[in-house]
Amino acid sequence: MGLRSMALRRPRNGLIALLTALVAAFLVLGVPAGAALAETTDDGQEVTDFYFAGNITFEGEPIPGVGVSVEGHGFEGETETDADGKWRLYVPEKEKFTLSIDEDSLPDGVIVDPEQLPEGVAPVDGTSGSFEAEFGLTGTKIINLFLGEGERVTVSFVDQLISRTVGGINFGLLLGLAAMGAALIYGTTRLSNFAHGEMVTWGGVVAVLVTSFWQLPLWLGLIAAVIAGGALGWAMDAGLWRPLRRRGLGIVQLMIVSIGLSLALRYAMQYMIGGGTHQLAGASPTPMQLGPISLSYIDLIGMTISIVVILGMAYFLTRTRVGKATRAISDNPQLAAASGIDVDKVVRIVWILAGSLAALSGILWTYFRPGVKWDMGMQMLLLIFCAITLGGLGSAIGALIGSIIVGIAVEVSTLLGVPSDLKYASALVALIVILLVRPQGLLGRKERLG
Repeated sequence: MGLRSMALRRPRNGLIALLTALVAAFLVLGVPAGAALAETTDDGQEVTDFYFAGNITFEGEPIPGVGVSVEGHGFEGETETDADGKWRLYVPEKEKFTLSIDEDSLPDGVIVDPEQLPEGVAPVDGTSGSFEAEFGLTGTKIINLFLGEGERVTVSFVDQLISRTVGGINFGLLLGLAAMGAALIYGTTRLSNFAHGEMVTWGGVVAVLVTSFWQLPLWLGLIAAVIAGGALGWAMDAGLWRPLRRRGLGIVQLMIVSIGLSLALRYAMQYMIGGGTHQLAGASPTPMQLGPISLSYIDLIGMTISIVVILGMAYFLTRTRVGKATRAISDNPQLAAASGIDVDKVVRIVWILAGSLAALSGILWTYFRPGVKWDMGMQMLLLIFCAITLGGLGSAIGALIGSIIVGIAVEVSTLLGVPSDLKYASALVALIVILLVRPQGLLGRKERLG
């Protein structure tokens, strides 16, 4: 009876330890910054302290319905001129951005007159409807655009395709870090972790708390974020998932628990940093032009880090004892346990690795789509699951390949006419097409049903 009572207490003690750790983290790290959601405009823009605005006229008359978009440093936004020809576009920070006019919405034979662009606005080479603009001393930049007759100039389709393909590979690599961790979790536990998006957000949140709230160096914040990601993975397994596994809960019940955990963590992080967007130091460097490819030095650093970490994970899975044990558990956990492998210990290591990879992905995502928000991981969750399914369930390398395909599909889709609001849905189209040809995924194994 005494041994049974001790066995029953352990899961409860583990859960209590996890809850205590989370509460302590919120009390220590949490800085009440207001939980109110950010204000938005009628066309869905998030209102910030920085915006471009102006009028568009032709021969002294305002032109309504002209599409205006802004892009730069991973941020995109769009709007249309109103009946008076007025427009306004909010951006997350005071940096240089590229503004573009949808020339299909202009009258025939009409372009933006480059000779009448205001000070601080320069046309983009090879285009007639795109130009770079930067702020002055204030957070507002007024740009009145005067249309004139002329011939439209655009960047060639091939140059745009090359540029967006490179951007898609960059996106796919950082997505692959998170997807590899989620794939390892699924392979060893068969759990579809809906809280994995919050594990990604956690990396960005810790980096912001250490660097912006506590005013510590950036390098220390990045290291702390990766360590905190691993700590969160350890705490989640020790305090929640292992006790639930020992109680014999099924996969569906565990998945539902992960959904509840996702909501709890998401709003806890909103309490910690508020509902706005926070920037890390150096989040918007000036891009370098390498032919048709536009990359910043942070993009190059991020891609290099991603490749190095991915190669390290490949070595870990194929050359180390723990990595081989991880693959054995993924293939057959019962046989692995019968062979003397400590399944619980390996699963715990997998959770720590997955947490660290997710945190690193969150940091890179913070620079790719500048800014840390309390719900940014939720935007990646569908893409993570899509990449895992595309590559083959339970395969970390397959998840990486699936992530690169998803990244390229997302970035190139807008070039093929997909609206920017729907570009993430293009990943699902790629998933459907590949699953129709290979139902088990690219690197998945065929399984007999029934």
